[in-house]
Amino acid sequence: MRSFFKDKHGKQLSWEEALKKIKNRFFNYLLDFELMLLRWVGHIPSHIVRKFFYRLSGVKIGKGSTIHMWASFFDPRNIVIGEDTIIGDHAFLDGREKIEIGNHTDIASSVMIYNSEHDLSDEEFKAINAPVRIGDYCFIGPRAIILPGVNIGKGAVVAAGAVVTKDVADFQIVGGVPAKPIGERKNRNPNYKLGRARLFQ
Repeated sequence: MRSFFKDKHGKQLSWEEALKKIKNRFFNYLLDFELMLLRWVGHIPSHIVRKFFYRLSGVKIGKGSTIHMWASFFDPRNIVIGEDTIIGDHAFLDGREKIEIGNHTDIASSVMIYNSEHDLSDEEFKAINAPVRIGDYCFIGPRAIILPGVNIGKGAVVAAGAVVTKDVADFQIVGGVPAKPIGERKNRNPNYKLGRARLFQ
């Protein structure tokens, strides 16, 4: 028996294919609703309350770490944040693929970390997902953008407004669009702690 379902390209779908798409669509509606709730959570001026709901949604947040107000996500379940790490206000953490952020790392305001992008050569404009890893003791400057598949090494620095398209070596400083090496950190043995986050932010 033929199904009367078709995909967005007009291709006839079997009942099994149609059911799979229906389930996927329903799951995405639920995820969209959860993300809307998390955006509301981002307005709560309490680190403790926000962390509770972020962890409840699947974000793994290490001891002493915090996410400042107005953060946004695509899928929180794939986000892992180490200890004593600070995520600045208005940050965007994609989460459609794994994001791993190390310990004692400072991510400034309005940083965007993506791990999914469209394949421009694909006829259906499908997404390509790739994990992003940011090491310990890194500093990511305000409004920097990190694209899918990038690994940022220990102690590396990304300058404000940079667009990172390639891996960054340990203790390397990069800046520009696209980001290129502009220096190196002198301290190769960092052991500082970032300390408490600012209240009501």
